[in-house]
Amino acid sequence: MLFTTYATFAQQKPNVIVILADDLGYADLGCYGSEIPTPNLDKLAQNGLRLTSFYNTARCCPTRAALLTGVYSHQAGIGHMMEDKGADHPAYRAQLNDKSVTIAEVMKNAGYFTAMTGKWHVGQPHGTVPWKRGFDRSLNAPAGGFYYGAGKGAKLFLDGEELANDSDKLPENWYTTDLWTDFGLRFIDEGIAAKKPFMLYLAHNAPHFPLQAPEEDIARFRGKYRKGYEKLRQERYEKQIRLGLIDPSWKLPPMNPNVPKWESLSQAEKEKYDHMMAVYAAVIYRLDKSIGDLVNGLKKRGVFDNTVILFVSDNGGNAEPGIEGKFEGEKPGSAESSVFIGQGWAEAACTPFWAYKHHTHEGGISSPGIISWPAGIPASRNGKFEKQPAHIIDIMATLADLGGAEYPETFNNQPIQPLEGTSLRPAFTGKPINRKNPLFWEHEGNRAIRDGKWKLVAERSEKWQLYDIDKDRTELVDLSSKYPEVVKELERKYAAWYKRVGAEPYDKDFKWFYDYEKAKNEAASIK
Repeated sequence: MLFTTYATFAQQKPNVIVILADDLGYADLGCYGSEIPTPNLDKLAQNGLRLTSFYNTARCCPTRAALLTGVYSHQAGIGHMMEDKGADHPAYRAQLNDKSVTIAEVMKNAGYFTAMTGKWHVGQPHGTVPWKRGFDRSLNAPAGGFYYGAGKGAKLFLDGEELANDSDKLPENWYTTDLWTDFGLRFIDEGIAAKKPFMLYLAHNAPHFPLQAPEEDIARFRGKYRKGYEKLRQERYEKQIRLGLIDPSWKLPPMNPNVPKWESLSQAEKEKYDHMMAVYAAVIYRLDKSIGDLVNGLKKRGVFDNTVILFVSDNGGNAEPGIEGKFEGEKPGSAESSVFIGQGWAEAACTPFWAYKHHTHEGGISSPGIISWPAGIPASRNGKFEKQPAHIIDIMATLADLGGAEYPETFNNQPIQPLEGTSLRPAFTGKPINRKNPLFWEHEGNRAIRDGKWKLVAERSEKWQLYDIDKDRTELVDLSSKYPEVVKELERKYAAWYKRVGAEPYDKDFKWFYDYEKAKNEAASIK
């Protein structure tokens, strides 16, 4: 069915596609400051909205749990990762619990055809699987960690059936980034045939390690990163200012002092790091291409204009496993290799913010956030920046609002926790979201609360720091000693939330990637 007028669109429930990238930093897309060509995502932003303050939970599993359920990850049963701490620790059961519902369960009850492709990572080893949590169709990887069928641990399930990696149900020589879109469009065809609006959750594993990409894509970026991570970070920062994405009064923090100066590296080391970043850029380039294929597929089917596309990432850029990253295999970027970009390039990925994945400073929890809906976002809003803070918990509320779905009080005879998120739909037309509660974070003992302009944040071993995020989103001027009453009130709110969601102290050793105190002292000299 082709939609031809706005009036026709207005009578239809919109289709919805939620696209989640994995380990994509705030500055890794062209429309967020990157030099990596991402024309398809840039075009969605140009003809839709860019959220400047979209937040995740700082880590993959918790973000997926919050996205799928609309409650904080601790409430959904995944307060950390995939280790079940037992019944005495309900926030840490490593799978979605029965006190939460998924976006698929809610939208299905509103008449939607529901599908997902990609990385699941919310409890498949424990029996929590997409085909039992509301998705009519699914092609999923339990936890990702591969791009090719020949990759270590490659495993796919089609509606619950484990497939051989060379199954005739799959394309030959498949690459996950393309595969998720291929099957996403197949599932969309089924929704169209059923004459239902569709909801697709497309959960990419790109650009998560082990970074792998077609050789010809890697080749186009070789040699382009010999300038080094300090210069790249500065260039991205300057582009963000030119774009109007960030306030030019926000100073760029100094590089993490643990990262060696680029000029101190040997020529062989520079070549290695250039190659690492070329693989990373190729993975993102191919991610963008697949989104272009998705958009073209929607247009060919006549459903693009009335399809809401939300694109976000699960955490900030990834500095694992530390300064040197990883560069293993005879042919880096192939299915047999393992590439991690390391701490220097992660600094550039998170421009202009502090820290990265795992951390609750802005670098760890800030994502690109792009919204496209030609039929529902006024043309006058196209290309605009939306500065109201948004969070991954808001996706459930937004989808329910868009689809006229009722979020239940009970489901399958179980009481369901109230929604924590707020619908973002008013922001589509430039209206206030009217969020009632602050936003909260806890991951591995790293913690934060944002309430209006104020953000209280601390690493595990630190005292709280207070920042005016409107004036200082790069977190350089700690105001905790100047406004102790604000600190006290935010601490009170945070403690109440921490108890309510069942969070517990993190009791494991954690390899530090960020010498915050040393870097903060350097930053104090910035004028």
